[in-house]
Amino acid sequence: MAHAALASDRGKALVIGTTGLDPAQSAAVAQAAKRAPIFWAPNMSVAVTLLTDLVEKVAQRLGPDYDIEILEMHHRHKVDAPSGTALALGRAAAAGREVKLDQVAQRVRDGHTGERHKGDIGFATLRGGDVAGEHTVIFATDGERLELGHKATSRRVFAAGAVRAAKWIVGKPPGLYDMRDLLKLR
Repeated sequence: MAHAALASDRGKALVIGTTGLDPAQSAAVAQAAKRAPIFWAPNMSVAVTLLTDLVEKVAQRLGPDYDIEILEMHHRHKVDAPSGTALALGRAAAAGREVKLDQVAQRVRDGHTGERHKGDIGFATLRGGDVAGEHTVIFATDGERLELGHKATSRRVFAAGAVRAAKWIVGKPPGLYDMRDLLKLR
């Protein structure tokens, strides 16, 4: 928040890759973007951005007859779950179905849970080793399953995306931008 305020005060561009901000912190970033160009993405990977776009389109086209499950794995030191990227994929799937993620997200299954609710978007979280990031979105129905995924074997892909974002945002007017803007997906 301090960096966003500083960028706003000086009218300088800022690139943010932080996830897990609470609503007040998110609002502070949006407020700062009124006076400075701010690039904020939960994942700086170009391929993950394209995956997110594909997930939204597939969810829209397949419709509610396909169950959606999001599986993610990260290194043992990651402290938030599901990851910001998994949540972004969930928001994309929900947008494709024209629903709000918080109304259909199923983040915990333990014990006798009963049948899966139609329309739920499920999340499964794995932690271990030094995994930089793996995400798979599963669309499943009777008789078939479509899996879309991304595996990062090095954090260098995120750094390369952040550098690309920093070069792209220079000279942009104040506003809140993300990887979809950079890749002209809007």
